[in-house]
Amino acid sequence: MSLPMEFDLKGRVAIVTGAGTGIGRATAILLARRGADVAICGRRQDKIDEAAERIRETGQRALAVQADVRKPEQCKTLMDRVAAELGHLDILINNAGGAHGHVPLATMDPAKWDRDVKLNLSAAMYCSQAALPHLKASKHACIVNISSLAGMHGTAGVAAYAAAKAGLQMFTRVASSEWGGYGIRVNCIACGMIATEAAREGWAKSGFDAAGAAKQSFGLRRYGEMEEAAQAIVFMASDAASYITGETLAVGGGPKLGGMIEVE
Repeated sequence: MSLPMEFDLKGRVAIVTGAGTGIGRATAILLARRGADVAICGRRQDKIDEAAERIRETGQRALAVQADVRKPEQCKTLMDRVAAELGHLDILINNAGGAHGHVPLATMDPAKWDRDVKLNLSAAMYCSQAALPHLKASKHACIVNISSLAGMHGTAGVAAYAAAKAGLQMFTRVASSEWGGYGIRVNCIACGMIATEAAREGWAKSGFDAAGAAKQSFGLRRYGEMEEAAQAIVFMASDAASYITGETLAVGGGPKLGGMIEVE
């Protein structure tokens, strides 16, 4: 069955950072299923090579590039290589990120603070800036930044991560304004509790009852799957979202509101 025109990404080239596992990998594969050729980057060559094979199984071209997006010079090399080898660049998904453990603010090591801010905020700026010359040449240019509900509501113990993700949402708004004149849309997805491989591993290791916590915390009473986050990301990258820019879409199962009655 053919896709509706506004969801069809045939002929477009996308790059997804941090795409060896998790939401990034699921997004890269879905982009390919919608018709895009996809470049993926990450720090582990074995993981991105495996993801690239999954992309090729869809019939689309794939390019796996090992890169550290915390380093501006590597970001420029990455974007230039993708545009040169795949012909052009239309879609940038700034997905690379993550928190490094739970640390109270009172004992936060400044070096660890800087590390989380660089990975979750600065890297998106480096990649976006490096991609800009190529995106200017596209008629379907867009950037989708992957934030977190922690950037909306805050999460104790991961202050650097939460602050960086909040900053990423404001970066989205400013970039959308500054670059909208070039026809470049910039949007953001704020993910909630998503069952990535790393999340499941962490839940098992700590004995955390994710299902129970989700039932108490979210309107849908469950945690999300990687493919559900990917669907929202790819929507923002498609022409179905052609008049949406500067926005942050929460993908977190809905709020649990306090009230005067008990509900099942």
